[in-house]
Amino acid sequence: MEKQKKTWTAVEIGDGQERQRIARKILESLRDWFEITRTREAYIRESGEQAMLAVREGTEEVGFLCLKETGSAAAEVSVMGVLREYHRQGVGRALMEAAGKWAEHRGYDLLQVKTVEMGRYEDYDRTNLFYLGMGFKTFEVFPELWDKDNPCQVYVMPLHGNARLLDVISARRSYRGRYRGDRVPREDLERIMRAGLDAPSGCNRQTTSLLAVDDPDTLKKLRRVIQPPAGETAPAMICVLCRRIIAYRDRCFAVQDYAAAIENMLLAITALGYASCWYEGHITDTDRIGDRMAEILHVPGDYELVCFLPVGIAEEEATRPVRKPFEERAFFNRFPEGKN
Repeated sequence: MEKQKKTWTAVEIGDGQERQRIARKILESLRDWFEITRTREAYIRESGEQAMLAVREGTEEVGFLCLKETGSAAAEVSVMGVLREYHRQGVGRALMEAAGKWAEHRGYDLLQVKTVEMGRYEDYDRTNLFYLGMGFKTFEVFPELWDKDNPCQVYVMPLHGNARLLDVISARRSYRGRYRGDRVPREDLERIMRAGLDAPSGCNRQTTSLLAVDDPDTLKKLRRVIQPPAGETAPAMICVLCRRIIAYRDRCFAVQDYAAAIENMLLAITALGYASCWYEGHITDTDRIGDRMAEILHVPGDYELVCFLPVGIAEEEATRPVRKPFEERAFFNRFPEGKN
């Protein structure tokens, strides 16, 4: 039976002294992150004057964040903390979702947050990935706002859901460069695969299945048969399996099914701050690399391994493709005369 994840609810804390009490309780338990006493005390003091959202388990607060206005169009998450034993359990996500609703309800267009630039410290890299996964976009790095060892990364997130989705679609790139070695958490791989399985399926035949690989030894075996190499430095991959099931009469929509699932996963990968590329022709050609991959993964014979998606943090900037102008490919009401 699938384990059900706890649903958390963030509430606004109205009393200034109560806000300071909660901030002190949680920030003092997180001294690895808030180790400078002067800075920690400033966060606690300022929390009494700022808006605060908190998550409780029973009567005990397990996480909080504070919000302040940085301009007429933007609010900032000025400080956020979650008790260590509640990390990666959805508390931070609940707080950030509530912060977005709080800010949007008050007429703000953007939510802003600051952290240490990606690539400096492992703990802060996880924080960066969390913000990227929530839909924040890289805005600017201020190298000496804090100090030279801690460059300040500013992220912003538009607070209108449609804009956020369209931004992710626009930001997606096919990445063929090297990946960093950072492990992709299982919960992120699960979220990506769930997005894939949420895709439409012809006549609801659900012909697509997914198999994530994050075991280093298994990845090595797979890489030996993927020639020429592709995605070889990625710390994880998702293999796409399909069954050629007839939907009705002689019609089979397996290709459409798995294509829709792949696009959903590519968007989820982008939204979570990772990179990937759709490798299909490479493994379904006459040399049938996909069959050998399927054998390594003990895939039953009635499934076909048709694609794999490497998943990881890009080590390089993805190349932006040159696209034809919108007017050359999209039209209204009729196809233009004289256009090939």
